[in-house]
Amino acid sequence: MVFLWVRHDLGGLPPTREEILERKKVDKNFGIRYLVYKNLRNHSFPFAQIVITRLLKSKYSVAWGRKPRLRKEEMAKVFICRNWFPEELQRVAQVHKTKIWMEENNPPREVLFREVREIEGLICLGSDNIDGEVIRAAQRLRVISSFSTGVNNIDIAAATSRKIPVLHPPYVLTETTADLAFGLILAAARRIVEGDAFVRQGRWKNSSHLDLPGVDVNHASLGIIGLGRIGAQVAKRGKAFNMKVSYYGQTRNYDPENLLGVDYIPDLHPFLAQADFIVICASLNKKSRHLIGNAEFAVMKPTAILVNASRGALIDSRALYEALKNHRILRAAIDVAEIEPMPLDDPLLTLDNLVVMPHIGSAVPETRRKMMAMAVDHLLMGLEGIRVPLCLNPEVYE
Repeated sequence: MVFLWVRHDLGGLPPTREEILERKKVDKNFGIRYLVYKNLRNHSFPFAQIVITRLLKSKYSVAWGRKPRLRKEEMAKVFICRNWFPEELQRVAQVHKTKIWMEENNPPREVLFREVREIEGLICLGSDNIDGEVIRAAQRLRVISSFSTGVNNIDIAAATSRKIPVLHPPYVLTETTADLAFGLILAAARRIVEGDAFVRQGRWKNSSHLDLPGVDVNHASLGIIGLGRIGAQVAKRGKAFNMKVSYYGQTRNYDPENLLGVDYIPDLHPFLAQADFIVICASLNKKSRHLIGNAEFAVMKPTAILVNASRGALIDSRALYEALKNHRILRAAIDVAEIEPMPLDDPLLTLDNLVVMPHIGSAVPETRRKMMAMAVDHLLMGLEGIRVPLCLNPEVYE
């Protein structure tokens, strides 16, 4: 763990060693140091060293037993789109003029427009639509810090045109999301959700091998769309199940391919045709929207099982409904939807060969706390003018 204690330099010098020792004689608690950017442990050590070096060159200086304070005119206005993990958000409120949306649902669009007009910093979730109109309305905005790894909700081009860095936490949720993705494979293959309902509905009358016949995962063919951080961890889990793993992506990723011993198939349709299980781990952009549609379902095996743990719009939901209803594929399991929350009248919810989850891929408290901690770290660094390595548009620093 990397620790960094700082205080704001208001013009006075830090206490000398002698002063500290003298103070400790009468106050044993003096010497408890105030921790800022305490979650540097989530980053690599070289990154932490960069942050420390640059922070100490800014208006912060090392001191003992002091809490950092900013002059009133130096405090930035910040809007935070959700009151999640208030102990982390308090680190922003201690040094900046902070307003937090206290409701559980997303801030309505009119609220966003009203709140962003005077702010310099913004922390948003993946469900908050930070489009070009919102960014243009925020004339003083200097940094956007996303709680979510996926940022298809943010108009990065609009932010870049304004020289606003868009920051995100890509590493902390990798294992957690991969666990859920593989859990969806098992749930669909072995009909775990159906089995639970079968018992609760009183249909378990005797032991029959015909009640809920499943599909073997062990030694099956696993195809992964997008061999990034999460995709690589899904592949690693597939290897533990003795699966033959292949992947498709717009670019070839040699490092995890070689490390994990997986095959690259450059054409989407041949890739889909050979897989027993297909897991989507790709990011959503203009090119990948509706990557899986009617033509893609037509080439899949009728016994194929499709899993989506990334973004709902990667699959054409109407095509998914038709494929499942007409048994073009065997089953599917999704943690995401094109429209979230999913409307109760969505025809997909009428299907018994679909497992649906409410976008909980990263929903482990410790993981999400780390995500918010990184979002806070990034916001504080961005407002200090520090170049943040985990920036999606690094050209803004040039």
